[in-house]
Amino acid sequence: MGFFNAISEWKTARYEKKIAEMKEQGKCPDCRGRGFNPVMLPEFYYMNNYDCPGCNGSGLFSDWAQGNERYT
Repeated sequence: MGFFNAISEWKTARYEKKIAEMKEQGKCPDCRGRGFNPVMLPEFYYMNNYDCPGCNGSGLFSDWAQGNERYT
């Protein structure tokens, strides 16, 4: 169990570091400030809206944080 806990703690620390870096830059952590998801799979071409679901297409950390109250 110690091994799995170590992996879990490592992943959590890595994610928190990413969040802190994006907050410092003012960018959405999900899309890295682009405002859209660059992955366009053929299964999803029918969608007209490619905006990032985290920040609703703005690319701003503040908009992303509103949906994630833990990081406000």
